[in-house]
Amino acid sequence: MMKPRPQDRPETLAQLQPGETGVIVAVEGEPELRTRLLSLGLRPGRRVAVIRRSRFGGPLQVRLGTSDLLIRPQQAANIRLA
Repeated sequence: MMKPRPQDRPETLAQLQPGETGVIVAVEGEPELRTRLLSLGLRPGRRVAVIRRSRFGGPLQVRLGTSDLLIRPQQAANIRLA
């Protein structure tokens, strides 16, 4: 079972640990990156969970509803969570 992240401070998707969840409040970054992330379903109001983190700064496996995505930590840092 996924656990919600602590509500002590604003956080990005890149900072979540495996098993933690959060609700997207904003998608930031360059227009092309924002468009790509939004088209993948990473939109404000959606709950997202980190399933796995790759070693050595590799991609994060995140679950959005019933879909799993792999995104780079640099991209995940543009997704603000509540």
